[in-house]
Amino acid sequence: MLNTIAASMRTEELLKQSQSLAEELQTQQTELTGTNQRLEQQARSLKASEDLLKNQQEQLQQTNEELQEKAELLALQNREVERKNQEIEQARRSLEEKAEQLALSSKYKSEFLANMSHELRTPLNSLLILARLLSENSEGTLTAKQVEYAHTVYTSGNDLLGLINDILDLAKIESGTMSVEIEPTSFVDLRHHLDRVFRQVAQDRQLGFQIHLNETLPRTLYTDSKRLQQVLKNLLSNAFKFTERGEVTLEITLATQGWSHDHQTLNQADGVIAFAVSDTGIGIAPDKQQVIFEAFQQADGTTSRRYGGTGLGLSISREITRLLGGEIRLTSELGRGSTFTLYLPQTYLVRQESLDYPASTPAPDRVPALPTALSQAAPVLHAPLPIDLEDDREAIQPGDRTLLIIEDDLNFARILLDLAREQGFKGLVATRGNVGLAMAQQFKPTAIMLDLRLPILDGWTVLDRLKHDVATRHIPVYIMSVEEGLQRCLRQGAIACLQKPISSDVLLNALARIREFVDRPVKALLIVEDNELQRQSMAELIGNADVDITTVGTGAEALAALNAGRFDCIVLDLVLPDVDGFELIEQIKQSPELGYLPIVIYTGTELTPSEEIQLRRISDTIIIKDARSPEQLLDETALFCTAFSPTCLHLSNKCWNKCNRVIRSWWVKRC
Repeated sequence: MLNTIAASMRTEELLKQSQSLAEELQTQQTELTGTNQRLEQQARSLKASEDLLKNQQEQLQQTNEELQEKAELLALQNREVERKNQEIEQARRSLEEKAEQLALSSKYKSEFLANMSHELRTPLNSLLILARLLSENSEGTLTAKQVEYAHTVYTSGNDLLGLINDILDLAKIESGTMSVEIEPTSFVDLRHHLDRVFRQVAQDRQLGFQIHLNETLPRTLYTDSKRLQQVLKNLLSNAFKFTERGEVTLEITLATQGWSHDHQTLNQADGVIAFAVSDTGIGIAPDKQQVIFEAFQQADGTTSRRYGGTGLGLSISREITRLLGGEIRLTSELGRGSTFTLYLPQTYLVRQESLDYPASTPAPDRVPALPTALSQAAPVLHAPLPIDLEDDREAIQPGDRTLLIIEDDLNFARILLDLAREQGFKGLVATRGNVGLAMAQQFKPTAIMLDLRLPILDGWTVLDRLKHDVATRHIPVYIMSVEEGLQRCLRQGAIACLQKPISSDVLLNALARIREFVDRPVKALLIVEDNELQRQSMAELIGNADVDITTVGTGAEALAALNAGRFDCIVLDLVLPDVDGFELIEQIKQSPELGYLPIVIYTGTELTPSEEIQLRRISDTIIIKDARSPEQLLDETALFCTAFSPTCLHLSNKCWNKCNRVIRSWWVKRC
């Protein structure tokens, strides 16, 4: 029984174990089935991946093939670009070479034109003077026909001179060497000048001529007066030339519009002045209104035969206007006349570099040193002269008025010598710069007429040496040259600059001024200083028996003194109680009788850059100095009052001790 029970229990236990094993097997089978399904899914995914990878490999292979083709094309393009770059580099080098050749050619052309202008104007100078003297027939030895011939030669020579000047101006503009000299320009003076020039022209052509100044105009215009007149004369000359009936007018107004919208200089100017030249002449067709501003061009080629002219005037006027910061505008209608309007800024802004000397001419502090033998002023009594030109060096007596002529053009030197003798001078002639300098040191002439283009030593060097030698610096020097450089001449100490060709009237006036100056035994000096103690100290410092000194303390008193008497020099303080020193200088300049006066600016304070620029705007007939020490004041006034004693010119110890005693008490305070 027990065995049966035990067997039954084992059987149940075995059944349970079998059932449990079956369940476990069932579970494992289920898991295996799931695993198989996952493996099948993975196999399918792997197959899909293999297919995708195969497609990607095929695409990559295709891409690589395309890239290889592009790389080959790029390499081909790179080689083409490199070839193009080489061609561009070669073209650039070629352009640089051509630009250098063009610049060199332009330089040679400018130098050629400048030299040719000098070579043409040198004989023309003598021709014009002689023709003028012959046409005057002062001795009455010529027939009426001969006088007419001489007048024709003179007139034709002036026409030739005008053409030479036009060509030279055009060359200067093209080469960028044309400079400007800024000064205050009075509209009233400008009107008087243009009226004098064209009034007779209008009467001869039976045309009306009017110049209108708008009441809103300021008193002055700061620009290059000479260049402004040149442009206006060109415009007025054209107006008269192409007008057969009616009138020509010039209207000057303060403008607010009319110029090009993109003209920055005029847009930024404090004020713009419009000069409108109108005529009732033949007019200009619209398609020709730009052509006429090109060099050698006219609106109609036949007009050059009917009216004359080279077609340079308007081209030069346009370029000068650009140089002055302005613009020319034209309105015209065929058969109804034309109006050329010149727009200029009221105040030309002077760039700092424009205050320097032109690159084409050496600055005074770069003048080469003289040879030792020359600096010792070796005797030149027997300096060579042409056989047919004898000066008066052997006949000079104490007290004679002597004129030293330093000029290499023998014909012109001979003319100057004859004119000097007619004016009561004994004449000395030197045809080389070094000889002229030595003769000035030896003979101490009354005055010197100096050409700039000289052999051995040029005129700039001679002038610089003369003005740095205490024995010769007081001698008045007149510069004669075909070059423009008046302000530089005056800055270096010349009393005036005469531009060739020089008329006989100008030469005679210059000689008369020299004679009048040296014949007056007492020189007149005006001191304008508001501090009474300083006025007295300056008068004692500068004065001696040969200098008549007048001292005043205000601008009004200065103008009254200048109108009442004649002075050789003014010493001016810029700070005055009733008027600004700059305004006083401007008023002096505007007077034709006083414009020649040299002015020494004497100030104890530093001038600002704007003040220095404003002083440089003063007319080229006034010499501006800035004396900041007693010895410099004495030196500068000595240049213009040549009767100073040698003791003061040399500033000996005795003289300087006297100066120190006089001014020591106030000079320290002033500085």
